[in-house]
Amino acid sequence: MDFNLTDEQELLVDSIKEFCERYFDEQKVKDMYAAGGVTDELVQAYLESGFGLMGIPEEQGGVPCDRVTLGLLTEEFAHYCGCLTPFLNNTLAMRDLIDFGSPEQVEMAMNAYMETGKPIFSLGFSEPGAGSDNASMTSVTKKQADGTYILNGQKTWVTQGEVFPYVLVIAKDEDPDPKNREMTMWLVPRELEGVSTAPLHKLGQQIIPFCEMYFDDVVLTEDMRVGETGKGFYNLMKNYEMERCLIIAQTLGCAQAAMDDAAAYVNERITMGKPLAARQLIQEKLTEMETNLQNTRNMLYKTLWKMDNDQSVRIDSALLKRYGARACVEVASEALQIYGGLGYTTETRVGRIWQDLRGNQIAGGTDEIMVYIAGRQLAKQYAK
Repeated sequence: MDFNLTDEQELLVDSIKEFCERYFDEQKVKDMYAAGGVTDELVQAYLESGFGLMGIPEEQGGVPCDRVTLGLLTEEFAHYCGCLTPFLNNTLAMRDLIDFGSPEQVEMAMNAYMETGKPIFSLGFSEPGAGSDNASMTSVTKKQADGTYILNGQKTWVTQGEVFPYVLVIAKDEDPDPKNREMTMWLVPRELEGVSTAPLHKLGQQIIPFCEMYFDDVVLTEDMRVGETGKGFYNLMKNYEMERCLIIAQTLGCAQAAMDDAAAYVNERITMGKPLAARQLIQEKLTEMETNLQNTRNMLYKTLWKMDNDQSVRIDSALLKRYGARACVEVASEALQIYGGLGYTTETRVGRIWQDLRGNQIAGGTDEIMVYIAGRQLAKQYAK
């Protein structure tokens, strides 16, 4: 097993650090959180640096790379900027459309992305009455005699749903019954009659707003369909494993930033004539925090390596998401604790990081659902 970075990966990390030092000082990050998003200048700079093209196929104008390198980009970017940004969501959204969309849809989306650095659509997958139980989705399309389709339903937690002009929706075909697994994806213009939104207010992750979205007798045409009819559920599942890996890569990077701050602080903070670093209880905290970081990092890159080598990661990605999200939240929580009262103010970033990362125990599949996914497969794997 070789844990060394390639020369190209070393250069990538250096470029990320330089980029973040330029665009992500703490005051700029606070301004982004107050504004509820990143500036167009930053989005364009991210694209022009090449980061926004990584993981996109070369034939679409992108920069192909292996999954390990994409994980490294995600982790180190979050590490050096010290916050959660929309760039991961943008990359995942573009891959969904590139993988399943028609040539015309992909061309339209890529032209807009290359011009602005933003996808033209949000992802409308989750529903308030379904959550991780995808079979209980009730959004439905019904085909009409004239060849159009009528969409009715509600989506929630639609990231940047009030920002982009389209939404990629998954809805059941004809019948909302839980037994119906026939679902189709649609690229729906938000300007269509019957589409409306309502903002939702997060506890953290303020740079990446989300909303609820409602569809009331929305008329869809065949050219809005993405992928094969009835295959939307399988398409949805196809990219979840990579999404979970990148969510953990982002979570790990932010947790590392919290560790950086806390470990430096214990050498500077003097109590009762000694630095905090001399206290055994603080040493224990640092030890557990570093253990969590290293375990998560090892699980992450092993899983990505297996994906690059065409090995199944159905269990690995679920175990990673379950362990990594919780372990990194614990790192951020302990960093806040080390700072004491100062950590519970906006004067340090560790509190913000903790608040942001707590949401990643839910995003991409909750801790509990990861047990459901991995536990069943582990029982089969170990059966005699």
